[in-house]
Amino acid sequence: MEKEVNWVLREKYNNKPTSQFKKDVKRLEMGEPVDYVIGFTEFLGCKIDLSKKTLIPRPETGFWVEQVIEEIKKDKRKDIRYLDIFAGSGCIGIAVIKNLLLVRRSFSKGGCDFADKEINAIKQIKINCKLNGIDKKRYKIIQSDVFKNIKRKYDYIFANPPYIPTTRKNKIQKSVLKYEPKQALFGGKDGLFLINKFLREAQIHLNKKGEIFMEFDYVQKKEIEKLLKKYKYNSWEFKKDQYNRWRWVVIQ
Repeated sequence: MEKEVNWVLREKYNNKPTSQFKKDVKRLEMGEPVDYVIGFTEFLGCKIDLSKKTLIPRPETGFWVEQVIEEIKKDKRKDIRYLDIFAGSGCIGIAVIKNLLLVRRSFSKGGCDFADKEINAIKQIKINCKLNGIDKKRYKIIQSDVFKNIKRKYDYIFANPPYIPTTRKNKIQKSVLKYEPKQALFGGKDGLFLINKFLREAQIHLNKKGEIFMEFDYVQKKEIEKLLKKYKYNSWEFKKDQYNRWRWVVIQ
């Protein structure tokens, strides 16, 4: 825990311990994640505020999003529209916007819609867009249960749905269960409840030649492939994360 304590001291208190710092050390000792204690985390060059206690971005997510950004950089269209659904903190959509603008200012008309069911997530996305200097013309935030309030079509859809099976709750770290939002973690008994709902509706929100990038639990690969066949998607490719586990899928 020494590493976390030093991180909080450096990042939050500029290496000057105060009475509040001692309270934060107690929070760490109780098991609260360091990202919540500090109040933010870094994600692909973006500062992601976590004051509303949305899900902490995972390294596995950063791994695949970084690869996706490199692919989208090759897309020369000026009006690229994309959707960050189950957005949580908004880290995926914000990272895409920010990294695309770094390499191509001619990305003049494109932008991102963020969608999440939870009001805390809606508030958190607003904070993070402002924190990262995202022009209001570049994004729209939609409170929506999956696609319920989403009307348009997109070139790219990014999805990191709640996918942990409730049957595996006893295998989750106690600090995660205690502090992170359960509605952002668990996807029903088999973890596929929202994945099924998402895949059933997603293709009608894709432009021609559009792509979906979706994260999942490595044990769900076979069941997700069945869903893709059931809903008659044209093609897909499963990909592994940095730990050599199946973690995300590209769907057309």
